[in-house]
Order: sequence, then C-alpha cells, then structure tokens
Amino acid sequence: MDLSNLSPAKGSVQSDNFRRGRGHGSGNGKTAGKGHKGQKARSGAPRPGFEGGQMPLFRRIPKRGFTNRNTKEIVTINVSVLDRFDNGTVIDAELLKNTGIVKNSRDGIKILGNGELTKKLVVKAAAFSSSAKEKIEAAGGSCEVI
Repeated sequence: MDLSNLSPAKGSVQSDNFRRGRGHGSGNGKTAGKGHKGQKARSGAPRPGFEGGQMPLFRRIPKRGFTNRNTKEIVTINVSVLDRFDNGTVIDAELLKNTGIVKNSRDGIKILGNGELTKKLVVKAAAFSSSAKEKIEAAGGSCEVI
C-alpha cells in the first residue's frame, strides 16, 4: 500500500460537487451560497418555521383530537372473498398475503359475513363477525381465533 492507494472511509465524504468558500473560481466563493447580508447570511440563523417573532403557523392552527398510540389497525375481509379457495384449504394471514387478497395484515384480520360461502374451509383469523362464523360453520368449515 502506498499514498496513491489511500481513499477516505465510505460515507465520510459528502459530495464532490460543492467546496464552499474556496474562491470565485469554484462557483461557491465570496458569499458561499448565502447571498448578500441579512439574517440568513449570518451564523445562528433561525430554525425552520420561525417567523420573526410572529406567532408561527403551527401554533396558530387549532389542534383537534388526538392519536391513540394503542389503537389496532385490523384489515377486514368478507366471506365472499374466501369462496375462491378449494375445499379443505387452511386459510391464514400468510395465505391471504401470498394470494394478494391482503397487502399487509398489520395487527390482524377480521372476517366479515358479507356474501355467500359454498366451500368447506378452515379459517384462522384474529376475529370473526357472528354472521361470518355462522356462514363458515354452515358450509362445514371451522373458525379458529389466533
């Protein structure tokens, strides 16, 4: 290894495009891209959103409601969607994801009772509506709450 092989560590060099404050020929000399005078040209410029002492926008707009941290995002599927599977199929979140019925199961899947079911299926889900449970069991299938 010699001096000609040395290079900076990966990620340590930000960009080769702009070397600020290196004279007029660099394209970023003199004011170094900060324009002429004024508050933003000097060190200690105010934070983003600062409006010169005026009440900032994010404080002027009223705040409504709140976001519950403990809420669960449950994906719902109707019984009619499950009718496309063959008899005896075990339906769970993984199968529904692989077939493209559900993109992201998030906090669980709930089966709703809209539509008809003619196949005998074993359905595993986080929750079932009462009508969905009746329709699945009436078709000879079973419901398992995960």
